[in-house]
Amino acid sequence: MPEFVMKKKHFNIPVFIPQLACPFQCIYCNQRKICGKGEAPAMNEINKIINTHLTTIPEKGVETELAFFGGNFTGLPFTEQQAYLELAKPYIDSGRITGIRLSTRPDYINAEVLELLKKHHVTVIELGAQSLKDDVLKLSKRDHTEADVETASKMILDYGFTLGLQMMIGLPGDTLEKSLYTANRIIQFGAKQTRIYPTLVIRGTKLENLFLNNKYKPLSLEEAVSWSKKLLLIFEKAGVEVIRLGLHPSEGLLSGNEMIAGPFHPSFRELVLTEIWSEILNPILKSGGKSIEIHVAPGQLNYAIGYDGKNRKLIQQQYKKVNFYPDDNLEDRQFKTEIINH
Repeated sequence: MPEFVMKKKHFNIPVFIPQLACPFQCIYCNQRKICGKGEAPAMNEINKIINTHLTTIPEKGVETELAFFGGNFTGLPFTEQQAYLELAKPYIDSGRITGIRLSTRPDYINAEVLELLKKHHVTVIELGAQSLKDDVLKLSKRDHTEADVETASKMILDYGFTLGLQMMIGLPGDTLEKSLYTANRIIQFGAKQTRIYPTLVIRGTKLENLFLNNKYKPLSLEEAVSWSKKLLLIFEKAGVEVIRLGLHPSEGLLSGNEMIAGPFHPSFRELVLTEIWSEILNPILKSGGKSIEIHVAPGQLNYAIGYDGKNRKLIQQQYKKVNFYPDDNLEDRQFKTEIINH
């Protein structure tokens, strides 16, 4: 009998370096407002960030990565890249940090860069693909092409890194069909991870000007949820991990001061999973009874019930009493029901 190996819990220690070395200003981007940080942290500040996070992370049985997000990491001068990467060395040597992940642009990947990253324990490279339709990329002022993403992805995989490809939905010129194409190309390029970000109109961006002049219309929340639901199922089927759905709720966005328009919701992933479960549970609505018991895997319980109890309320239209129960014998999105008519 094969030995059961429990998957280690994963932790990221995020360090935001907003718009460092970004050579272009994409029309949707103002990272200083999105991440709530105006400038990149100094080296001593990064040490404080690492130490603070490590006090909350168990020392054993976990995988902990130092994660450089924002900006264009590999566009930094080599000396700066090396300085950032070497901050992790004592923590990697002690075993407290297992590796480094970073995000960058696909047109700033080359052999020299990859050699440097390999030498300094980088394990995951995420590329901001955003779309893999050249017309969408051009309208968004990305200044790279689908071919650039394909070339960079192949190089990253050839060097033995784990590849992540981030995508955005609802960019100027985007359609559901184009986003589905992007998802399928992300899979074909060999990505193991992805992030799905609905496009938001942030104050101080070129997209804000387009929106205010009625030249851009963001997705509605319902549209963004519907598109993301289709994309998530495609990625799941292909074994690509969707590590984020929706922008992380920062203070600026939550207060409404920085977001002008767009499908932002602090529980966006839960909304998407609620809709997936709504479709799964739809056959229950074709019957009825006095009460129904619905058993699901423990990790799926909240999503089956639905955000704000949406799915429970829907089923209650057919049954007088609806109860959901966690069941350790079920996994993923399996469920079983018992209808009681007496």
